[in-house]
Amino acid sequence: MTSQTPTSFDQARFNMIEQQIRPWEVLDPQVLALLARMRREDFVPAAHKALAFVDMELPLGQPAVDGETMLAPRVEARLLQDLAIQPTDKVLEIGAGSGFMAALLASLAQRVVSLEINEALARTARENLQKAGFTNAEVRVTDAAANNFAACATEAPWNVILLSGSVAEVPPALLSLLAPGGRLAAIVGNEPVMRATIVTRTGEASFVTAQPWDSLAPRLRNFPEPSRFQF
Repeated sequence: MTSQTPTSFDQARFNMIEQQIRPWEVLDPQVLALLARMRREDFVPAAHKALAFVDMELPLGQPAVDGETMLAPRVEARLLQDLAIQPTDKVLEIGAGSGFMAALLASLAQRVVSLEINEALARTARENLQKAGFTNAEVRVTDAAANNFAACATEAPWNVILLSGSVAEVPPALLSLLAPGGRLAAIVGNEPVMRATIVTRTGEASFVTAQPWDSLAPRLRNFPEPSRFQF
C-alpha cells in the first residue's frame, strides 16, 4: 500500500466523518469540528498509518497483542459525544493506547489523566500527546484495576471517567469516584453482545444509566470478570 500525502489524509479524514461518523448519529458540531482538525494519523503506528481512517480497530504493537488496539473512529466519536465534555471537566481515562482519545478529551476538557498498564504504550502515548502540543493531558503507567482502583482515587472526584475498552460490568468502585453530575462511559457485556453504557451520578448514592447503542471492543486488562454461570 502506498503512503498517503497530506492532501489524501485530509480527504480520508473527510470521508471518515461523512461515511462513518455522521451515519452513527454523531452530529454534535463541536465534536465534528474537532475530528476534522485532529490528526488521527499522527497517533497511529507507522505500519498502519495508511489505515488511520478506516472503520476498524488498529493494533498498537508489533506483534499485535490482544486488547492493545485503537478503537474504531466511529466508536471514539460516539463515546466523545455521549460524554458531553465541558471546559471545566477533569477527566480520567483508563486505557491510554496511542493517546488519541486522550487528545480528543483534552481538546474539550480542562485536564485529562490517562492510565495505561503497558509501559511501552504509555511512553508512545505520552510522546504523541507532547508532539501534538497538549499540556493538559498526562499519561501514567499503572494497573488501574489494582487494589480496588486505588490509582483512580488519588485525584477523585472526576467529572468524567472513560473506559477505553470493554468490561463485563461497570465496577461500583469507579462510580463512587464520580463528582455530582459526573459521567462514566464504557462498553459493557460479553461477546457477541456489548452495549455502550453511560452512567450519570445524580446524587450521593443515585445514578442514571443509559445504553444507547451496541458495539464490541477489546477487554481492558485485570477488570473484574463476574461468574457467568447460572443455575
